[in-house]
Amino acid sequence: MPLPRRQFLTQAGVGLAGTLLASLVGSVPGCTPARAAVQGQLRGAGHTLGHLLRTPGKIPPPTRTEQVDTVLIGGGVSGLAARRALHRLAPARTTLLLELEPTTGGNAASGHNARTAYPWGAHYLPLPDTRDTELLTFLQQAGVLTGYDAATGLPIYDETMLCHDPAERLLLHGHWQTGLVPEAGVPAADRAEIARFLAEMDCLRHAVGADGRELFRLPLALSSADDATRALDAETMAAWLIRHGYQSEYLRWYLDYSYRDDFGVPAAQLSAWAGLHYFAARKGRAHNAPPDAVLTWPQGNHFLADALRAQGGPGRIQTEALVWGLAEAPDGRVAVQVYDARSGHSTTILAENVILATPWHVTKHLLPRIEALPDLAPLHAPWLVANLTVAGYPGGPGQPLSWDNVRYGSPALGYIDAEHQALRGFETDGPRSLTFYWALPTDPADPVAARRHALASSYADWLRLVLTELELMHPGLTDQVTAADLWVWGHGMVAPTPGYVWGAARAQAAQPRLASRVHLAHTDLSGISLFEEAFHQGERAARAVLGIVANPTTNL
Repeated sequence: MPLPRRQFLTQAGVGLAGTLLASLVGSVPGCTPARAAVQGQLRGAGHTLGHLLRTPGKIPPPTRTEQVDTVLIGGGVSGLAARRALHRLAPARTTLLLELEPTTGGNAASGHNARTAYPWGAHYLPLPDTRDTELLTFLQQAGVLTGYDAATGLPIYDETMLCHDPAERLLLHGHWQTGLVPEAGVPAADRAEIARFLAEMDCLRHAVGADGRELFRLPLALSSADDATRALDAETMAAWLIRHGYQSEYLRWYLDYSYRDDFGVPAAQLSAWAGLHYFAARKGRAHNAPPDAVLTWPQGNHFLADALRAQGGPGRIQTEALVWGLAEAPDGRVAVQVYDARSGHSTTILAENVILATPWHVTKHLLPRIEALPDLAPLHAPWLVANLTVAGYPGGPGQPLSWDNVRYGSPALGYIDAEHQALRGFETDGPRSLTFYWALPTDPADPVAARRHALASSYADWLRLVLTELELMHPGLTDQVTAADLWVWGHGMVAPTPGYVWGAARAQAAQPRLASRVHLAHTDLSGISLFEEAFHQGERAARAVLGIVANPTTNL
């Protein structure tokens, strides 16, 4: 529905959006209402259907029965990767993937407007480690990796999928500088501290533990079990910084931005082990790109999710399907109870094995009460993603429009140019498609409150918040916003809070259930929500279904 700009620029916000807005609105210079209207809507994951798990008595009982070899529950990256692996390793096995949402992809969802596709969630993949052969095989089959250099053996990536220059810019002291590490106008002492930190991270990137394994690897299960290093999981990254004499506000902001971008929480809420892993685990290389390059697409990682789906073979996929129970059938198979929201009927599916690729808050509802579950409590911060159509060019003094555009000191995460990979992305006239990201603050002691406030806030509340941030980045550009679609993720990705990654509960949660016929796969079982982790969670679960013993050097 069209919303008059005066309404969202003058009406007081409520809930979480209003709280965030209060810290911004007073500092917007010359923020005046415009006469135009913004077209758009508030979207989000299908929590209404999912919340039926809380009241299973409202779900109709099954009226029919099906049989299948393997049922996969959850069509995010882990579920799709497991389906692909089953097809590659056992193509004769029948599979059925059940997904709650209308489409597969999980938090790698995407949308589109008249000009371009755009992401609703995860939107890039850093260059993978060259030792990650299964991931590289997938990327080669997807056309992302085009071959290997004969002399160096390094992978060659499709140039159209490597992020084009200029890649990043930061609005600092009224000037757009190149890159996101603060430099322009930063005092010498702060620059020295930032350089010291980055040098220390480079040393950790090559460090080896007492067991001969690298301290930090991806997937993280390949990281060293060195006791002294894993002990860092018990303290916060903020505490680690204090212990090591890092005090620069510029460094602290950069780290908080980085951690909120990948994990949804700042250093004060993050495990020190995870905070170091963020910088020290990336070891990708390519023949035609620098090590810090990333792969990206207009639709974000939905490109990868679609490729996983295409490589998964002919196995059936059923969307808008709510799985509401698992039980051991009399013949030893797993009885999967699933409600089809389209038909309004429930079915019992008898499966030899089940791969449960759902977040923990769903998983614990599905497993029978006879299963003794660990006290796993992953923190999922809510996220706001906004896709804006802007009639003008978002310029400013200094570096021109880049793929990633961030304001120093902002509680938001900035925006990406959704059209950056298109040739017209370098034009300075005509409308632009911008994707804003905002990891919403969450109290670990009461994470439900943040989700409740996020879901209670209206389209007008969120839009006013996003446009206030846009006005701070580009004064006057809000007058040229013509469309804005917003998406609130009530459950964003898992945050590796202190004690989560190497705590006993995470390892216990990943164990097979129901006489080892139900295998779990999700980044909640990793502690970090990265594409590589989700991919390998699915691969690991598929191999477990087939009885393939994991190789300790590859985690597969």
